[in-house]
Amino acid sequence: MGKKKDIAAPRGVRIANRKAWHDYHVLEKLECGMELAGTEVKSLRAGGGKIDEAFARVRGGELVLVGMNIGPYANAGPIQHEPLRDRKLLVHRRQIAALATHVRQKGRTLVPLAVYFKDGWAKCELGVVIGKRQYDKRDAIRQRQQRREVDREISRRRRGRS
Repeated sequence: MGKKKDIAAPRGVRIANRKAWHDYHVLEKLECGMELAGTEVKSLRAGGGKIDEAFARVRGGELVLVGMNIGPYANAGPIQHEPLRDRKLLVHRRQIAALATHVRQKGRTLVPLAVYFKDGWAKCELGVVIGKRQYDKRDAIRQRQQRREVDREISRRRRGRS
């Protein structure tokens, strides 16, 4: 048999933490699995999750996601999961040790950047981050506006020629 060609699967639900990119400098990224209950998986697939105020913590040799809100699943009936419970992240022991050394350094923390499904499994993209100063945020906004103005001018001039 020949090799199977990779067929691009349609993008599933991706819950992104856009606020993290504005508030923090992302130093390193790590993809890890998540330990979820059945109704949590169904609720996430329906797009019912928020990670804006979540963070990860090393607790008892395990990596735990704190503050992620997964809303109740409407079709589940009376037995539901707890929306704000701490969720275990599935990472190798060596990776946990490396993340723990990062977090011990002043100003560094672990923030979820995105939650998505990959090959049927729930994944969390975790970032080792340092908080941005106010002037860094203003500088990023200024650069983004300048880039938009340049792109607008280029597209305007192209339309004028054609």
